[in-house]
Amino acid sequence: MGMTAGMAGRTISIGFSSCPNDTNIFYALLHKKVPFPFEIVPQITDVEDLNQMAIRRKLDVSKISYGVLDRILDDYILLKSGSAIGRGCGPIIVAKKGMDAGKLKSARIAIPGLHTTAALLLRLYCPEAENLVPMNFAEIARAVAEGEVDAGAIIHETRFIYHEYGLVCLEDLGSWWEGGTGLPIPLGGIIAKRSLGHELLQTLDNALKLSVLYGMRKKDESLDFVRRHAQEMSLEVIDKHIKLYVNDYTADLGEEGLKAVDFLIKMAQEKGIFRQDIASVGKL
Repeated sequence: MGMTAGMAGRTISIGFSSCPNDTNIFYALLHKKVPFPFEIVPQITDVEDLNQMAIRRKLDVSKISYGVLDRILDDYILLKSGSAIGRGCGPIIVAKKGMDAGKLKSARIAIPGLHTTAALLLRLYCPEAENLVPMNFAEIARAVAEGEVDAGAIIHETRFIYHEYGLVCLEDLGSWWEGGTGLPIPLGGIIAKRSLGHELLQTLDNALKLSVLYGMRKKDESLDFVRRHAQEMSLEVIDKHIKLYVNDYTADLGEEGLKAVDFLIKMAQEKGIFRQDIASVGKL
């Protein structure tokens, strides 16, 4: 009996964020533009919510921050497709003018969630920084501008608009990473439960790759779906966002992408942030 016949009517829960890069790459898969033999139940929410759901093993498939890998790899495998990884796209530490980067050690720093890669990179960059304040990523620039916190690690579209709040960049963590490693910065990836089995995991990874390529090729077709979830984002920012976070690594991590993820894990282990015995990201 073939896989499709044996699993007829099966549903697969897939979580991803409302950010333009995620809605763009999942558009074709959700709208049956690429072949996939199962019914998809989407869960669209903030990436830190997805991280928490992955920790609780709530979803079959999910976008996650690489900062949460050590909590989930026993039960999930990293897919080759769907990652947010690249160059010039890392988190940025921002503050009001006059703030000195040397003061980060004692500063109150807003982060977009405890398990985000931004939080992990901040801890790798400045291990002494302990006063971290989790909040929704969209609130961080405002919180810094209004003095609720001293600095903030910003991600997603906020990197395009933080100057509108009168803020300055203290450190580009992506540039810091690339300068030290020579590798692209791994921000987030798509994981799937190992229990789904090799055949289904391969089918899923292939379908997601086709969906990524479809979104890259037909960006205009996915625009209504992307805008519906992008809140007040302008078309210009949506376009910049997709161009920054959707690239060849998104279609397939490749050897360099996997090397970057493995290096991030190793660095986090050396700093005592990740546990030493985590399962391999694995290969399909």
